Amino acid sequence: MKIEIRLLHKNDDLSSFDCGIIELNQFLKQYAKQNQFRHFIGTTYVAVVDNIIIGYLSVSASSIRIADFSNELSKKLPKYPLPVLRLTRLGIDVKYQNIGIGKQLLKFTLGLTLKQKEQFGCFALVVDAKAQSVGFYEAFGFESVDVVSGTLDIRPYAQSMFLATKVIEKSLRRE
Repeated sequence: MKIEIRLLHKNDDLSSFDCGIIELNQFLKQYAKQNQFRHFIGTTYVAVVDNIIIGYLSVSASSIRIADFSNELSKKLPKYPLPVLRLTRLGIDVKYQNIGIGKQLLKFTLGLTLKQKEQFGCFALVVDAKAQSVGFYEAFGFESVDVVSGTLDIRPYAQSMFLATKVIEKSLRRE
């Protein structure tokens, strides 16, 4: 199966996409184009097979304050906000799940992170992972961090995770 990963187009038909998670479906169908083409607050890439969108990811530029984390990193890095690429959404159509599409999209995102590092500066790729997705990100080397300030007292909690660009560069060199 030949998969093309490309930017979302204004005329893409998103109506048949269903990843099994209402919030991810709703984002793609109702907000992704607005965010990308009207508000310029995020960018969505789609995985396409035979003109059918089978998966997507959305990213935005962001920043993190390492001082807000309760791990060893907070002692080694500056206290001011560091630029990051935030993976805000990742969804795969139910008909194409568990065959490696998510891995391909995440590897694509690692490449985007390194491009951002070269062009604008970027410390890491950051994701707030749902509980059922933590293992997926850990398999790529993401580290969980406990946020000690700025958390919301709601459930279910998303697990803040990051993958430093230094680690991304090393892992991509090994492949």
